[in-house]
Amino acid sequence: MFLKDTFVHNVYFWLKNPADIEAFVEGVKGLAQISHLRDVHVGVPVPSDKPIVESSYHVSLLTLFNSQEDHDAYQVDPIHEAFLANYVKQYVDRVMVTDSTDA
Repeated sequence: MFLKDTFVHNVYFWLKNPADIEAFVEGVKGLAQISHLRDVHVGVPVPSDKPIVESSYHVSLLTLFNSQEDHDAYQVDPIHEAFLANYVKQYVDRVMVTDSTDA
């Protein structure tokens, strides 16, 4: 089944200190309160010995939106801004974001 009318926002986080993963995941999960989100998945990498599989990150966030407008509203939501200030600045060393929409 193909998802339709979907804006996908993937975020991968590399932490300054991997020991902080539990506290950071708690902060990421708080983003699910944002009303513009359709679906949310918070994950950690599955170990793999395949060279093509990227598993060096510590936490991933997959968010699905009904439109780019909903995504854009999510970006400026006070909950998201608090997450950036209180979690990303404190815990994160590197972030990679990919956005996509229906092909």
